[in-house]
Amino acid sequence: MLLITSIIASVLAIIFIKPSFTVIGLRRKNKIGLGSGGHEDLERAIRAQGNFAEYAPFGIILIACLELNGAPWWMVAIPGITLIIGRLIHAVGINRPPPDFSKRVLGMKFTFSTLITLVAMNLGWPLYRWF
Repeated sequence: MLLITSIIASVLAIIFIKPSFTVIGLRRKNKIGLGSGGHEDLERAIRAQGNFAEYAPFGIILIACLELNGAPWWMVAIPGITLIIGRLIHAVGINRPPPDFSKRVLGMKFTFSTLITLVAMNLGWPLYRWF
């Protein structure tokens, strides 16, 4: 059973709904079916949604692999929480007009460090259990 992964994936899906609705609302408002039509706010919303969709699935997959391989609950939950934090911080940062990239960069630092940690854990945990 993937209890922790299910909770983390559910929270991430809830977070993903907000940028998705933002894109839909801005597309309707500006009558844009594809692309951003040169609207900076829509471009930013599209990238916030796209960036989330590009990174969150890798984290969920790696978290699920770790849980399936029998890692202790805390080894699964902690990276899940940091992934959620990173994605939230990034979403706030990307929706702020430039030049303030501090939250966006911080969110990506959380995200990348979590993904790198999950890769190391997924490579290391099976070896630890093997020996």
